[in-house]
Amino acid sequence: MTQQSKFTDELRQYAAPIWEADLKHPFVRGIADGSLPTEKFKFYLIQDYLFLLDYSRVFAHGVIKAPDEKTMALFAQLLNETLNTEMDLHRGYCEKFGITPAEMEAAPMAPTTHAYTRHILNVAQIGTLADVIAGVLPCQWGYAEIGTSLAEQGGSPEPLYQEWIDMYASPEFLDLGEWLRNLLNEITLESSPSEKERLKHHFHLSSRYEYLFWEMAWTEQEWQI
Repeated sequence: MTQQSKFTDELRQYAAPIWEADLKHPFVRGIADGSLPTEKFKFYLIQDYLFLLDYSRVFAHGVIKAPDEKTMALFAQLLNETLNTEMDLHRGYCEKFGITPAEMEAAPMAPTTHAYTRHILNVAQIGTLADVIAGVLPCQWGYAEIGTSLAEQGGSPEPLYQEWIDMYASPEFLDLGEWLRNLLNEITLESSPSEKERLKHHFHLSSRYEYLFWEMAWTEQEWQI
């Protein structure tokens, strides 16, 4: 597969307007310039914790649907790093904002968190390994793009927000997104046009939810009824 024909390039181009809107969202811009109110960021951190629990379950489906031992092991490693390492780092980071593990565990999912996690879980449960990757890739890849972009712009004057930027601009995090993209490109080499359209739909919908996640945190979204 040539550089010009990578399926992930096609996916990224298709969702480009959404990803550009992510970078311009007031929540993201507030991280960059340090003006984001702490309470909004705390709301985001709690919802992100709840999201990561189901995100880990999606990777478990990747283990189940992997075609060989090597891919199984890689998804098992990704599951372990997300569920244990990343979640542990997340809890430690939240403590710096005065958020306790008990507070996170007791918090209800906001409407967008609930909808987004139901989407990726449904895709993972009924789809193939390619569906699993297409569903989670906008999160993994999108955060890497945001972290890298903010770092290149000079980072944030707020130390705790800079720590967040450093996490998602780190080589280790960038490598995970690249591995998922390479795997998706590899397993879709012989995919039919209809299958690629299905994957494109998953990717686009997840990209929409990524934007809505920022909006949810910015408005501190609650259930209306």
